[in-house]
Amino acid sequence: MPFHDILGQEDAKRLLQNALRKDAVSHAYLFTGLAGSGQMKTALMFAQAIFCTGRKDDACGECLECRKVEHGNHPDLTLLKPDGASIKIDQIRELQRVFSYRSEGVNPKVYIIEGADKMTVQAANSLLKFLEEPPAPAVGILISDNSSSLLPTIQSRTQRIPFSPLHPDLMLQALAADGVPVPLARCAVSLTSGLDGCRELLAQNWFAEMRNLVLQLAKESMGKGSTAVATAGQKLTKAGLGEHMDTLFSMFHLWFKDMLYFLYRRHESIVFIDQLDFISRHARERSTEQWVSYMESATESKRKLRSNANAVLCLEQFLIRLEG
Repeated sequence: MPFHDILGQEDAKRLLQNALRKDAVSHAYLFTGLAGSGQMKTALMFAQAIFCTGRKDDACGECLECRKVEHGNHPDLTLLKPDGASIKIDQIRELQRVFSYRSEGVNPKVYIIEGADKMTVQAANSLLKFLEEPPAPAVGILISDNSSSLLPTIQSRTQRIPFSPLHPDLMLQALAADGVPVPLARCAVSLTSGLDGCRELLAQNWFAEMRNLVLQLAKESMGKGSTAVATAGQKLTKAGLGEHMDTLFSMFHLWFKDMLYFLYRRHESIVFIDQLDFISRHARERSTEQWVSYMESATESKRKLRSNANAVLCLEQFLIRLEG
């Protein structure tokens, strides 16, 4: 898989390909940025390009070395990720043991540490020694969406490669190519920070159901003598969506924001685009201040949930505010 198959991240790709072209690959890199921005995919791509015998600054995808990486069985590539909540010192020691043997090929060995900020203090100190004096030629790639948690000494010994959040339009194009309906895709893109996160969310059976429930409750709460409060808990339980209340309030937040987008003529930003007709008829029924206060209520409800408030009660109180 060549570099151009990775969406966006032009700066990161340019830096890495220049290093390959000039034989100036660093001994250690730190891939930073929001989770799901393509760091892991790029790290594997970079490792493949380092081993590739077909091309200098990219992976041909056809040589034996490339195929080994793609099949997950390259002897000189080691992947490390948290064991439970953290990366432990034993994992780093095992990495050092594996790297005490020389590479099978002419290229350096490569190790990728996913969630590098989750190393224990002992593991981080052990890695620091390894970064400074690897027993054999090695390239390390540390991946972190919270790089400030890493030891400053580790940060200073790695070359930082920043990853920016993917542009929503790029993600929407990719999801359209996957065959995802536009309304669902727009919703997923607005709730996650990267394409991987979007695909993960869209693969959940409850996601489309939750969107339908939010629309149903949102529309009911706009009507006179609404029954939304009385039936909300029942609908939630019946659909088995009680575990995903955080997403429910996030979707409500998007819905109220869509009303504001309509009022300010920013139709291209509307998430619930399939509901444009309803939004156009009801957006003016509340003032800008009211829509903003509803958004604040949705955020406040999420805070209550995190403090272990009763989910159904939380939803009922939220809906009562909408009818006020």
